[in-house]
Amino acid sequence: MARVLIVGAGLTGSLCACLLRREMANKVQIVVWDKSRGSGGRMSTSRSPSDPLCTVDLGAQYISATPYYAQKHHKFYEELLAHGILEPLASLVEGEVMKDQGQKNYVTPSGVSSIVKHFLKHSGAEVLFDHHVTHIYRKGACWEVCPKGRSPEQFNALVLTMPVPQILQLQGDLGSLLEDSQRQQLEAVSYSSRYALGLFYKAEAHIPVPWAAKYISNSPCIRFIAIDNKKRNLESPECGASMVVHTSVPFGIKHLEETKEEVEPIILQELNKLLPHLPQPDSIKCHKWRYSQVTSSVADCPGQMTLLPQPLLVCGGDSFTHSNFDGCIESALMVFDVLKSSL
Repeated sequence: MARVLIVGAGLTGSLCACLLRREMANKVQIVVWDKSRGSGGRMSTSRSPSDPLCTVDLGAQYISATPYYAQKHHKFYEELLAHGILEPLASLVEGEVMKDQGQKNYVTPSGVSSIVKHFLKHSGAEVLFDHHVTHIYRKGACWEVCPKGRSPEQFNALVLTMPVPQILQLQGDLGSLLEDSQRQQLEAVSYSSRYALGLFYKAEAHIPVPWAAKYISNSPCIRFIAIDNKKRNLESPECGASMVVHTSVPFGIKHLEETKEEVEPIILQELNKLLPHLPQPDSIKCHKWRYSQVTSSVADCPGQMTLLPQPLLVCGGDSFTHSNFDGCIESALMVFDVLKSSL
């Protein structure tokens, strides 16, 4: 059996692993590594330190399905709806600009990371966290992959789904194997950056706003606010409310190299100007998204880039399509096609 390593436990990596299990279970052994302590990638859901039922989505907020992708990826939407992982967004999102007539929005009652966890669960993969890949070496018909502080392991095929700058930072044989044209394509990829602030409240706290989520147009700092439990239709007297604040792209660029401890009070000060009657949060989590959304994807290779056919080294993720649910689905399908034809 071919041993396949997928680096990155986000949506592209988890769905790719799931597709391998469903269609090639008797041919491959699937391993997923991620440098973080949990799955999700930018589909990140964080829990309150004092109330495990109180959660907030720090990355992706809801899924927007255009009629084109709703049809093209209908089996994935239907699967997630049937399992209760997705449900229609019924709450008001103030200031939303609909990208396409007939667009439908969906939310995740258990948090957006539940999408990734669903596909990982159905992949049967060996999933290991705190595995930060630093070096890759070509060893005959295999790849030797070295995670930081751990012993190297060998694989017959390697799939990289992390942001492109992290791919280019890999040491070992990658630099010498890249063609000049491939390197130029990868180096041309660009991202927006932003901060996300998650605020957790005690059960008795009341957030006095009429909307579940709102796009902010008149702030130099804040672009989006969501009352996360309200957005997911999970308001309950037993569970505290949660709120997420996303900063604007210009703010993210301006403060990118500052620490979270330096930036958090700036965001809170601006939030209190916009919503002066907020209760005091029970706890706060600040997260820096250095690679928030792709602003310029890899040209001329939709979905994936095969860096080496033998032993197989293929890259995928939204860097090769576009930064949303359907972009990641599209990439996973393209990467899977490469794996299926190569193994």
